[in-house]
Order: sequence, then C-alpha cells, then structure tokens
Amino acid sequence: MSREEMNMLGWDSCDIIMITGDAYVDHPSFGMAIIGRFLEAQGFRVGIIAQPEWHNADAFKALGKPNLFFGIAAGNMDSMVNRYTSDRKIRHNDAYTPNNEGGKRPDRASIVYSQRAREAYSDAPIVLGGIEASLRRTAHYDYWSDKVRRSILLDAKADILVYGNGERAIAEIAHRAAKGEAVKDMKDIRGTAFTRKASEPLPEGWLEVDSHAAEPSAQTPDKDRTVLRMPSFEDVVNDKTAYAHASRLVHRETNPGNARALVQKHGDRDVWLNPPPFPLATDEMDAVFGLPFARVPHPAYGNARIPAYEMIRFSVNIMRGCFGGCTFCSITEHEGRVIQNRSEQSIIDEIEAIRDKTPGFTGTISDLGGPTANMYRLACKSPDVQKHCRKPSCVYPDICPQLNTDHSPLTRLYKRARELPGIKKILIASGLRYDLAVKNPEYVKELAAHHVGGYLKIAPEHTESGPLSKMMKPGIGAYDRFKELFAKATKAAGKEQYLIPYFIAAHPGTTDEDMLNLALWLKKNGFRADQVQAFLPSPMATASAMYHTGKNPLKSLFADDKEEVFTPKGLKQRQLHKAFLRYHDAENWPLLREALKRMGREDLIGNGKNHLIPTWQPAGTGKSGGEGKRVGRKHGQQRFLTTHNGLPIVRDRPSSRPLKSR
Repeated sequence: MSREEMNMLGWDSCDIIMITGDAYVDHPSFGMAIIGRFLEAQGFRVGIIAQPEWHNADAFKALGKPNLFFGIAAGNMDSMVNRYTSDRKIRHNDAYTPNNEGGKRPDRASIVYSQRAREAYSDAPIVLGGIEASLRRTAHYDYWSDKVRRSILLDAKADILVYGNGERAIAEIAHRAAKGEAVKDMKDIRGTAFTRKASEPLPEGWLEVDSHAAEPSAQTPDKDRTVLRMPSFEDVVNDKTAYAHASRLVHRETNPGNARALVQKHGDRDVWLNPPPFPLATDEMDAVFGLPFARVPHPAYGNARIPAYEMIRFSVNIMRGCFGGCTFCSITEHEGRVIQNRSEQSIIDEIEAIRDKTPGFTGTISDLGGPTANMYRLACKSPDVQKHCRKPSCVYPDICPQLNTDHSPLTRLYKRARELPGIKKILIASGLRYDLAVKNPEYVKELAAHHVGGYLKIAPEHTESGPLSKMMKPGIGAYDRFKELFAKATKAAGKEQYLIPYFIAAHPGTTDEDMLNLALWLKKNGFRADQVQAFLPSPMATASAMYHTGKNPLKSLFADDKEEVFTPKGLKQRQLHKAFLRYHDAENWPLLREALKRMGREDLIGNGKNHLIPTWQPAGTGKSGGEGKRVGRKHGQQRFLTTHNGLPIVRDRPSSRPLKSR
C-alpha cells in the first residue's frame, strides 16, 4: 500500500495496481483482497491503493506506474447503493471505511477512479471489475439519475471489463499481458466485456442473431460462435419494451453451459459481452480461500474501527452463487446460479485459523454461510439438464424436481465444526432459504438445537401473491410450514427462539391493498418493525426493469401473455407502503387513516384489538399533532437488532405469546 512497503520488499515497481473504494482488509470476504492474493499467488507483484483522494491524480501515482495494468473496482458494494438510501437520501456513514466515515469514495467510483488513473498514466491499461462494473456492463436503468445510462465500460473508458467472479479472467489477462499482449486486444476471455467499432465485421465464422423484435431461439447452430444482437442503447433509452426485452435477454444468457455472447450498440461502438465464466471447482475454491490472508485490516489503519470487517471477521464463506433468482437481488447476475462449494476440510481449516489467529476471538463463529445459508452442495441432479437449462430459478414457482435438496452434507459440516476444540458456538447468520429447509427435518433439528442465537432471520418478503410473483418468491404457506417445523425443533431442544421475517415495501407488483394485508398479517402475528426496507432498484436486477418499464421481463415481451406491472413510484406512495409495515408507529397514523378511508377500510380505524390503528393521535406525533395517550413500549414486549443488506432493523416481539404465533 505504500512506497515504504515496496522498498521493504525490494520492489522497484508493481506489476498490477488495484484501486478500490473500500478500506483494504486482507480477508476473503473482501473482493480486492481475494484478487490481490490470487494474483500474488500467480507470481505477480500487487499494490493496492485503497480509497484514494480522487479530486486529482496525485494519489493514483503513489505506487508508480504498473507494469501491466490498473485493476479498478468501486468496492464490495455499488458506490451509489453504498452512498444513498432507497429514498435517494445521503447516508452519512460507510461500513467499509475506517471509523464508519461517509464520503470517502466518489459517486460512480469506478468511472472516477478510471479517469484519475488515466490522468496519472495515460498509457497504463485499465481492467474494470467488481460488483459495480459487473452489474452495469450493459445499458442499464440508474435509479439515482432516473434515466438509462450506457455501459459503464464506455463511461470509464476502460480497456476491458471483468464481470462476475473474476479469478479465471483476471489470471488470464495478467499472464497474457505479461507475455506482451495488449489488454485492449483480449477479446476471447469468458466473463469479460470489451468495445469494438460497430462497423467492424464479425470475426470469421461467427453468426449474429438479431433479437430486437423477437424472442431468439434457444438453439443456434454453434452457440460458441453465436452473438445475440440486443436492442441498442438508443433503443432502450427511447422504448421501454426494448429495455425490458434487453433485460430478459441478459438473464436468459447467464448459464455458462449454454450462454451465448451478447452485443449492444452504443452510437458507433459495440459493447460485446462474452459468455459468463465457468464456476470454480471445489479444489479451485479451496485454493482461493486457502491463500495467506492476514484476516485483519492493513496496519496503516491503526486502531480504527471498520464496521464491515467487524461484522464478518469471525464468519466463514462456505459457498458462492444462488439459484433462487429473486428478482430484486443481483447475486445471480454477479456470482451465477451454479453453487460453487468449498470442501468440508477447507472450511474446517479456516475455522481453526480464526480460532488460532484472529484477534479478539472468544469461541463463537458468527456465520457459516454465503449468499444463502443452506444451498451448500445443492445442485441439479443431471449435469446435462443443468447445462441446457435457461430457467431463472430452481425453486420458483416450485422446487424443480431435478434439484438435489439433500442438506446432509451441510448438517454434517455443522456437527463437525461445533465439535472442534475451542469452538463454543457456530451461528448461522446468512439468510435461510426456508422452502428448501422444510425438505430436510434433520437439518432444521440441527439448526434449532445448536446454531441459532435466539433469533433466526428468514425472508418471506411479502404475504400476497401479486408482489411475490414479481419477486419469484414462494407463497407465505412455505413460511408457515417452516415456522411449524422450527417451533417443534426448538421445543424439542428445550430452547426459546424466534423467527425474524423480513419484508420489502414498494416492490414492483405491490398495491396499497397488498401492503394493508401484510400489515394485518404483521399485527396478527405480533411483529413490529422499527426500521423497514423499501425496494431499491439496483442495476441489472429484473425487478429494476419492472420498476423502470412497467413490464414483466419474466415473460416474453412479444407473446400474447405479456404482462404490465404496476409499480409504486411516487414518494408519497412509497412512504405509505413503508408506513403499513410500521403500522404501530404513531407518526404514520395520519397517513394510514387517510389511506384506509380512501380504500374504504375505515372499519380498521378504532381502539379495539382488531383495529389496525386508533382513532386518537398522541400529542406531538404525526402531521397533525393533536392530543392523546402517550405511546410507549407495552409491558411484555422485547426488542432485538439485526441487519438486512447492511441496514439495521429493530423489531419488537411480544414475549407473552406462544412461539407458534410468531
């Protein structure tokens, strides 16, 4: 990270210099640390410039000019998601920055960092990567500017973009660059995107299929030499049907086994996307996670707190990817839907390394998980079926009969991990896919008996079929089945434990009536959410396409069953949807009274136990103030704090009700 360190190592230069919007934490939960250690293991000298001052190029010259290229990423989060709330308000903190300080990275960091790197050394190649670049690799709707932006590759003026898990691609780029090949000429690497002149003829032997006005056939003579022509940037800016169709194309071409290249015209340039990378095999995953991570922040930060590190320093990532396909989430678009697993021994070795080397460890592993807690070693029963499948989800509308749902390898891992000397507790903090868990009662028994710290978070997201169908989430009946199984296992273990269900307000497909029904369900089941999550249209997510276009890309845009999607967009309606989730908060009562009267549901306004909100208003609350009783915590209610996608959520739960009611 400094010239002094380079001198200590005897380096006169770095082969590759990585620039990141996060503080440098040498831990496998931080993408820049993984890529840095991985390239180091490949024999390259790697420098890292973390959170540089970006108003001029000086900080980008700190380690000199890289021999091969700059590798640039915004950090573990998209910089706009990191900086702004779903109401487009500025966050004043940043969990990936020392002392939680906000404002240490620019908006659209990948673009700004690339510009400054070019100013510092105009002839140094730029390789763009990380989740911000990955999810903005094509023309995309940008929530914060409320417009469609072109591919980030063009705005950053990078030589190549690496999307998804980048180990294979970055290794190939580095080795080929070391042999003298220009990075801008590398056009055949999976998991990368590059630009070319739109007038340039196709490479010899390639077939272009125009998908502008029709659903392209899933079969082409040679998929490895077929490129699908997407609607152009100009088309998707001016035509929302074209935008929704482009989104559908991208999501249908995510399976490495059958994906074809995509190309999208931007003016006189084409942005070409090669097919996604092949998943890492178990031994390759073990090699990545077995790299010599220090597992602590860089010493340059001294005793500064880095909240994101504190949250994960005692956790272990056991897998990558997700086959859930939830439309509001971009994990599949980034990590893929084929689960990449570490071996049991590799995971055990990391737990022992935490026990023996991580400062402050007291015996509790905070999580064994990943994007989803319980998809470890789950996969399609047939490699041939998996290779040809184009379904966006393996579990919606029902669990695919070809999916192996056996949790016994995960149950065995849990048991072995908790029996290690010096390990007092193994907790599971990653979100649990409960529709899979109910298929495995022995897993639920192990989970309830040994791995829940009082509260277990799961994410039904809603109770109503309208929004659930747009989320590609199971019906609330699956939650009820898991709740019953979990309660039974908890009682058998002699414990008192609670489920924490998460819900999203203002998701595409959600009406005011849907939110009212959810509020009634929450009240019936005794849940009180102090902070709630409103839908945030992140780049590339299918639900973001629904939000922008009002159309459903889950269905063909040219078929008879094409579907329009209602989306709550205005600030007042989004506030109302959040207010329904916080029906118990007196500040929301005037807004809810107005809505209930408009909806013809004045029967829910009253002072009885079956009413949603009272007729009176406490003094000093709500828009109108008024007189009334003081609102405080009722006797017997308890609170607990957890997080969802980095946002704190505090919920009350009535301690006097039986477990089955929650």
